Amino acid sequence: MIAGPSGPREQKGQPGLVSAALSGLCPRCGAKTLFSEPAALAEACGSCGLDFHALERGGRFVGVLTMLVALVLILAALGIDEWLRPPLWASFLFWAPVTVGSVLFALRFWKTMWVYHQYEESQP
Repeated sequence: MIAGPSGPREQKGQPGLVSAALSGLCPRCGAKTLFSEPAALAEACGSCGLDFHALERGGRFVGVLTMLVALVLILAALGIDEWLRPPLWASFLFWAPVTVGSVLFALRFWKTMWVYHQYEESQP
């Protein structure tokens, strides 16, 4: 993997932003060190030493992002409930993991996108 001014350069087999968010790839070296917890950024890259907290300045929007994901999930749940009328236990079994997975994915995607954008801006 070759690091360029806009993060890892796109090559054949190089993952895109969604894969980078799911895998937690560093924008400089491509190591899987971006996240220390499911949705929490690590302090710095363990491989190249890039300071992630200096790049992550978009934390205020995370609450709005979570509310937007919740709104979409609530509307989807209401629509499915009206259409299929599943029992309450089936709704809980389905929507609990879908909600947790959706919020985690949205947070990881947003934070990865923001760190990659800030890294690109900081490069000469």
